[in-house]
Amino acid sequence: MKSILDALQEGRLIELPDNRKENVLKYLASLIEAIPDIQAGTDVEGAVLTRERAANTGIGKGWACPHGRNSGEGELVCALGWSPAGIEYGAPDGKPVHLVVMHYVPDSEKNVYLKEISGLVKVIKKNEGKKEVEKAADLMGVRNLLLDLIADALEAEVPEARARMIRLEAKQAAAISGPEAALSADLLSSLSFIPVSVLVIPGSRPLVLSQDHELVPLLEGSNDLAAALAQKMPFAHKGYRILQRSVTAYQPNRFLYDCFAIKIGNPNPKT
Repeated sequence: MKSILDALQEGRLIELPDNRKENVLKYLASLIEAIPDIQAGTDVEGAVLTRERAANTGIGKGWACPHGRNSGEGELVCALGWSPAGIEYGAPDGKPVHLVVMHYVPDSEKNVYLKEISGLVKVIKKNEGKKEVEKAADLMGVRNLLLDLIADALEAEVPEARARMIRLEAKQAAAISGPEAALSADLLSSLSFIPVSVLVIPGSRPLVLSQDHELVPLLEGSNDLAAALAQKMPFAHKGYRILQRSVTAYQPNRFLYDCFAIKIGNPNPKT
């Protein structure tokens, strides 16, 4: 979900000035073409409209996910448009589209895009009646809805990651006899994975973003978290171990770390 988070952080969630489908697609494409990292002359609009004419990208429940592809290298980028009134989009459920999530997909990022968009579609369908975008009152409501869905998508990745680790550990344990193998399997099965983001700004304490109410104050109270993340060092604190997945640098000199917190059993804040 990195490209959607980047779009939210960089101001590419906008209220659409027009409810006509083709104009909406052209407007969002122009936002992407204006991104400094997009090579001058890149025809995002043409790629998006060609793809849309080949197959409608409305997915239902008020959402559409158009995209345009381009050969070569580059970053996967996104722009999002909200229409309070709704757009006649030709979605499969016949409902107007209220949120358009547009991606620009270089060939080098095709697999990243497919993973991101499939995760988004899954959580939209999973949450059907709970997070219908037409109920949003303003852009802040839309932004919060998107953040909720991103959090749900990240949490959905956790069981898959945990299952892969268990399978790997089982293969390793097969070569071990005696109580060590059982201990290793028992320990791994007790692991709890928690998606967490950490914003580091020089001169300030790290800002921890997580839906785990216990984890946030514990990590924000650590004096060593920022240094450990900067040095890509393993970090353990009061029953948690933090695994860094990726880092995004923002100006001026700010860093957003995408992590998993692993909890074994119940952490004791007094330890």
